[in-house]
Amino acid sequence: MTPYFAILRARFAAVLQYRAAAFAGFGTQLAFGLVLIYVYEAFYRSSRGPQPMALGEVVTYIWLGQALLSLLPWDTEPDVRALIRDGGVAYELLRPVDLYALWYVRTVAWRLARAALRSTPLVIVAMVFFQMRPPASLAAGLAWAAATAGAVALACAMTSLYHVSMLWTVAGEGVTTISATLVLFLSGMMIPLPLLPAWVQRITAALPFRGLVDLPFRLYIGSIPTERLAGILLEQAGWTLAFVALGRWLLNRGLRRVAVQGG
Repeated sequence: MTPYFAILRARFAAVLQYRAAAFAGFGTQLAFGLVLIYVYEAFYRSSRGPQPMALGEVVTYIWLGQALLSLLPWDTEPDVRALIRDGGVAYELLRPVDLYALWYVRTVAWRLARAALRSTPLVIVAMVFFQMRPPASLAAGLAWAAATAGAVALACAMTSLYHVSMLWTVAGEGVTTISATLVLFLSGMMIPLPLLPAWVQRITAALPFRGLVDLPFRLYIGSIPTERLAGILLEQAGWTLAFVALGRWLLNRGLRRVAVQGG
């Protein structure tokens, strides 16, 4: 595990240097979060019927989403993408490490570092000025932290699958465009899943995406009791193992036919 930990630490430190990009992302996500909240406030004020989530819960849900947006598997790690495109993957094959594990830990470091730079200031500002609530209880906060770790593992397994798919494509934009649409909608990032029609919720319950956003966030706000944490972690772990198995299988097939072009 020593080489993988070293790669994780080095990549994490490298991404932390991009503070200007993190500041720009903080401003963008703050503005986008405010727009979403104003939209939901308008809907709630115009509605007379009971709602599955209180407005305060929705506000907190939205701020969590904006703070942790970088953890979602809606894009690919730029260095891995560049290695595949320019033939640098040939040098990766010479390293005395497992290629899939190498790409996976690089992705983990990239996602965690980007989220760390943006999430802390955004959460502070949202809690002080924009009505974001703390966890419903200490147990809810701990459950959310555990489920978020599971979400990171799942997100990086999905991202690694995107990387492997690029062995068959000239560019990865098609895969990331489709995945971004699915992830942002079906995870609850755009619309909290409890606000969707019942038939849509039944579909999302059978898919892996709710483990990225909806389940951890609802543990945080207390909408899901902490007693369900074990089941949520098992669901996340099951999907993570499935994506890892699929990614490894495709990578082994892809490396049998990979051709490095250029010089």
